[in-house]
Formats: sequence, C-alpha cells, structure tokens
Amino acid sequence: MRDRDLRREVQEGLNVVEGWNGANDIIFFGTSCELSSNRRDQQELSVLALHLLHMALVFVNTLMIQDMLADPEWADVLTDEDKRALTPLFWMHIQPYGEVRLNMGSRLQLAVPAATDPEPEPEPAAA
Repeated sequence: MRDRDLRREVQEGLNVVEGWNGANDIIFFGTSCELSSNRRDQQELSVLALHLLHMALVFVNTLMIQDMLADPEWADVLTDEDKRALTPLFWMHIQPYGEVRLNMGSRLQLAVPAATDPEPEPEPAAA
C-alpha cells in the first residue's frame, strides 16, 4: 500500500460504497436495514426488491444527468474532469420521511432516449 495512487483509488471506491450504504438506510429504513425474516425466500424477495429500487433510482438519476448535460449552459461550464466524476449513484433528492405528494396526472419531464432500430442486414447478392 505504498502506492499513493492505488490508496486513493481504493479510498474513492470505499467512499462510493459507503455512500450507497447510506442510500440503503433510506430505502430500506422500515426494518432498520435488517432482513426481518429468517426465511430464505422472504430474505431473497427483500434483497431483490432493494436491488430493483436501486436500479430504478439509478435509471431516473441517469435521465436527469443526461438532461442536464444536454443543456448548452451546463455543457460550457463542466470540464471533462467534471463529467468523468458524474455518477448516477446519488440519493440526496430522496425524502424518506414526511408527506410525499404524487400527481398521477402528470409525468416527470425526463427525456427517454429514443430506441434505435437495428440496421437491416444486407441481402445476399444473387449469383
């Protein structure tokens, strides 16, 4: 561990993991971040639900980051180093307690990238 760059890389990785564990405290707060059952199938279901919530959060965060990067005002401000530091692993915008107002009549203004159709394969040449 004499390599300073390696130590920094390991520390940065640990910081990401600790930050994501903080998200688990918020998302999985009803059980004090503990599996509440000894039954394997219920534990597996709880962990799979937690992973599904993680992936949904990362997806929405990714869309928000893409929207921000598409704004020309931000494109001029962020350096390449800033862009490399962006990660969809953030949860500070999540409010775990209190009243949550849902408006099912409107959608989030997040642009989902259009799916690209695969290019058709060229037909074989006639002999």
